Amino acid sequence: MKQIELVIIGGGPIGIACGLEAKKQGIEYLIIEKGPITNSLYNYPQNMQFFSSSEKLEIDNIPFISIEAKPKRNEALEYYRRIVTTNDLNIHLFETVTSVKKHEELFYIETEKQKYTATFVIVATGFYDIPKMINIPGEDLPKVSHYYNNPHFFAKQKLAVVGASNSAVDAALECYRKGADVTIIIRAPEIGKRVKYWVRPDIENRIKEGSIKAFYDSTLKEIKSDTLIINTPQGEITLENDFVLALTGYQPNFEFLRNIGIQLSDDKKLHPHYNKDTMETNVRNLYLAGVICGGMDTHIWFIENSRVHAKTILSSIVSKQK
Repeated sequence: MKQIELVIIGGGPIGIACGLEAKKQGIEYLIIEKGPITNSLYNYPQNMQFFSSSEKLEIDNIPFISIEAKPKRNEALEYYRRIVTTNDLNIHLFETVTSVKKHEELFYIETEKQKYTATFVIVATGFYDIPKMINIPGEDLPKVSHYYNNPHFFAKQKLAVVGASNSAVDAALECYRKGADVTIIIRAPEIGKRVKYWVRPDIENRIKEGSIKAFYDSTLKEIKSDTLIINTPQGEITLENDFVLALTGYQPNFEFLRNIGIQLSDDKKLHPHYNKDTMETNVRNLYLAGVICGGMDTHIWFIENSRVHAKTILSSIVSKQK
């Protein structure tokens, strides 16, 4: 069993920022990431463009230079990877944490590969791992995916995109432009209000001209091998279909948080309990960082406004070591 002063669970941008700050403070640390560096960003759509400008994605004042003001996925992967390699951060990749238990003043951490003890733990695991399911018949068919990667796959296919957020709108537009017959199914009366401002007119105009078919105030009732049944204001509609992208959002691993002992709010938002001044949870010496702090409100925290968590948390840890 390896003893580490600080274990950081999650090797995304905020986990990396915490590692950088720990290194500067002279604190022995280890970042544990279940996939490659910035696993969530790696699994984003290949052509995704960030809402934030590059300077707002910077961590530790390390310049992020991008071709456009708002960088794309590959540029972000290059930026964060270079930070990890250039600074020789202590990070274990492709190692999944299976349990975290506290006994007296030590945390006992188990992964698929190793056991550790730590005095302090930071959870910075994001929210991209668990899709929000629609829970309808046929959702488990091979033609259905909750993640989108590349539009080429859907060329010349009848594609239904479920959702009205940035991910759904980006997928609908990209696939339409690569030759897919795209229908977008939206339970609200309009495209989501948080859709990127330079993308929203594009999707609205494509719908208006009929290039992309849209069903507003509508929900999927059932997915079959070659058709969909949709509940619309005009009644049930059966639509021919080859593939479904159910891009209805994602959520943190709440079971993992509960098993550690972190208290969650009793409402549907499941906000984790933490001290906003230190980011320390109800479990002493256990901290949260990044988007996971928002519970089901995954739009509250993102890289540009949670990168400060690293300094906040490490300041708290240093004060406890004195």
